[in-house]
Amino acid sequence: MANYWLVKSEPGCYSIDTLAGEPNQTTSWDGVRNYQARNFMRDAMKLGDKVLFYHSVTNPSVVGVCEVVRESYPDHTAWNPEDDHFDPKSTEEKPRWFMVDVKLVEKFPRALTLKELRQIPGLEGMELLRKGSRLSVMPVDKKEFDIICNLAKEQA
Repeated sequence: MANYWLVKSEPGCYSIDTLAGEPNQTTSWDGVRNYQARNFMRDAMKLGDKVLFYHSVTNPSVVGVCEVVRESYPDHTAWNPEDDHFDPKSTEEKPRWFMVDVKLVEKFPRALTLKELRQIPGLEGMELLRKGSRLSVMPVDKKEFDIICNLAKEQA
């Protein structure tokens, strides 16, 4: 049985359009440096899981759907001193950070804004909408996932 997730990215750093332009529309979801988000990726994200792609900061909104196509493996960006996500305490022998690979399934015809999501019945308990929720990787239940995808299709 598939799990459902939401991943956040600042569109100026990595957007859904960037993902759409990648070879095979696939990328590694690297650079996560929060232990709880890391644990979700390392321990719970599985092949075939569905993922809502969320643009944060500027016009926060859900913009599409991805699928996990490679399960957790060490995040090599932590080992590169030239990388913004370098962590000297993470080594190849004892990796501290992990990533998964995701593939674009669909870009929504229009973004579903955070403001809109807050007004949709059935999403009241969604982690994304909780005050102070700042995780870049978070679980979503199937009902929430379906509500968002159906709304995106209805408004296409």
